[in-house]
Amino acid sequence: MAAIRTARFPAGEAVPILGQGTWHMAERPRRRQDEIDALRTGLDLGMTLIDTAEMYADGGAEELVAEAIAGRRDEVFLVTKVLPSNATRRGTVAACERSLRRLQTDRIDLYLLHWREDTRLNQTLEGFGALSRAGKIRYWGVSNFDVADMEELAGLSGGAVATDQVLYNLSRRGIEHDLLPWCRRRRIPIMAYSPIEEGRLVRRRPLKAVASRHEATPAQVALAWLLRQDGVIAIPKAGTPEHVRENRAAIELHLTKQDLTELDHAFPRPAEPTPLEVL
Repeated sequence: MAAIRTARFPAGEAVPILGQGTWHMAERPRRRQDEIDALRTGLDLGMTLIDTAEMYADGGAEELVAEAIAGRRDEVFLVTKVLPSNATRRGTVAACERSLRRLQTDRIDLYLLHWREDTRLNQTLEGFGALSRAGKIRYWGVSNFDVADMEELAGLSGGAVATDQVLYNLSRRGIEHDLLPWCRRRRIPIMAYSPIEEGRLVRRRPLKAVASRHEATPAQVALAWLLRQDGVIAIPKAGTPEHVRENRAAIELHLTKQDLTELDHAFPRPAEPTPLEVL
């Protein structure tokens, strides 16, 4: 089994380019053990970056992650997010402390502002700074920020942003015009959420054709298309160990020039820059 390549944050820390998402986990009690087993299987396979958020299942996803990583915290690069409604200086600190309790840990490796609303960014950065000084977070970043947001962020003091987590997959390629190049110039990795468009991509015929040539699945092709790129981290959600193993095998899939040409034709990027898409 090939090792998972890594991407580096601006501070130099390396993380696997294939992690695990938890959006929609902890929403159905009968699936709980499968979801915990899935996260543990991912850790066993080297998918040690786990992404969650205080919003997911109203904190339930963080509690599920805590159970999954019990006894293995030091293996995990743990990512969670603060809601914009909590993102004042004091609110950010309080939200982080609640997440720490749910996650049953003393630190979060990467803490993200989930999206922008009305709170001024400097307020949120002050909260991130206070948490960093207290040792409660190691790095901070953002999610759902377009280029104008990133430019505004770059003009503020408060340290280096570690990543921008955005919607990016074969059917959502708008960031290739501006946001992706902007981040690459600054060596800020993109973290791609919904890399298989919540499963909708697997039904697309062009993906099935490429997958058939490789004796792979359409989901693996969609992931391999993302993972071949420098500075992109994918965080698919998998609710069973079998699904995790399928995602992990995408690392082994090497798309040919013909594959990439066909996929580019079937899923062209927009002809012009477009506003950042979100789910």
